[in-house]
Amino acid sequence: MTNETNVHRSRRSGSVEAPLQTRANTIVKAEDHGTPLELSDITIRYGGGKSGAEAVSVVEGFDLTLHAGEMHCVAGRSGSGKTSILTVGAGLTLPTSGRVFWEGDSLESMGDDEIADRRRALIGYVDQGGALIDGMSALENVLLPAVPDGEVEQRRDMAKDLLDLVGLGRRMRHRPAQLSGGERQRVAIARALILGTRVLVVDEPTASLDRASANRIISILKDTTNDGIAVLVASHDHELVRLSDTLTELI
Repeated sequence: MTNETNVHRSRRSGSVEAPLQTRANTIVKAEDHGTPLELSDITIRYGGGKSGAEAVSVVEGFDLTLHAGEMHCVAGRSGSGKTSILTVGAGLTLPTSGRVFWEGDSLESMGDDEIADRRRALIGYVDQGGALIDGMSALENVLLPAVPDGEVEQRRDMAKDLLDLVGLGRRMRHRPAQLSGGERQRVAIARALILGTRVLVVDEPTASLDRASANRIISILKDTTNDGIAVLVASHDHELVRLSDTLTELI
């Protein structure tokens, strides 16, 4: 069964229309980047091809327009295609068919190198669990995306500000083993914002966390939208679903 006829979309009241304040130099002006991400008629299938196995449709006919300063939640049961949608939106995988637009530009018109460059400038991706480097401090983990461009020192103050933003300014020297699961997730969010991200893509950020830690993560994501950053999140957390500005339910 595909998701084409089993999708419910809704818009919450009180959606953020414009940035409210600036934090950690992550401000994005909505008038400059009003629609940073758009997915049009996305179909995702796995299998088939030379293997002879029948292709399985995970997502069909999926559409999404994500506005600056808005948090959209993709909700649904395990295996419904939530993560697949996120990785396609982040340009990490290609859809079977359909088009992905970043700030109005179709990925179809870009080569692999351009997609990689644009992703670094536009998308901050946080997978399940956060995936920090064990031998590095929280601060060093946040600065990792700045290494390829040789901008570690230039972004050090911003990294500290981001750790303050997620409530970990006093733990920036701690390594992942010294942090709780919720704290590691918060470090991963700070890392995803270090390059001036305009779209934050987060997969199941509150999974396996206690309620207090989960609520802290949700609060951080909502605060991020106040800086004009668009947030695309996959979750079945009822509180995160409730507080999202818009919602797609995959059944």
